[in-house]
Amino acid sequence: MEKKLVAKLKEKLEKEKSLIEAELKKFAKKDGKIKGDWDTKYPDFNGSAAGSQRLEDEADEVEEYVTLLPIEHSLETRLKDIDSALEKIKKGTYGKCGKCGKKISQQRLKVYPSAEFCKKCQG
Repeated sequence: MEKKLVAKLKEKLEKEKSLIEAELKKFAKKDGKIKGDWDTKYPDFNGSAAGSQRLEDEADEVEEYVTLLPIEHSLETRLKDIDSALEKIKKGTYGKCGKCGKKISQQRLKVYPSAEFCKKCQG
């Protein structure tokens, strides 16, 4: 694969990684013990309310937390794929299918630079 194309795709991957990390930082923090893991922060809607309003606030906190968990997971998965692709670029194995070992088409990599498999194996 052309070095120029690899450099362009690397730049695209690094930009996407930065955007995803910025999005995660809005509602999660990096787990210091597990590489690549983020922990969604439990929302706190200022528990100064009393009675039924307090219960409603607590229910809203739980709802928001439960809504953010799958978003966190999805973004972590994207980061893992991006990190894997960047590592392959570093090692010189980028663009090879993880199953059959054949080249992943440049067209596929341009659309999805973190692709791990060729179109046939992705099937």
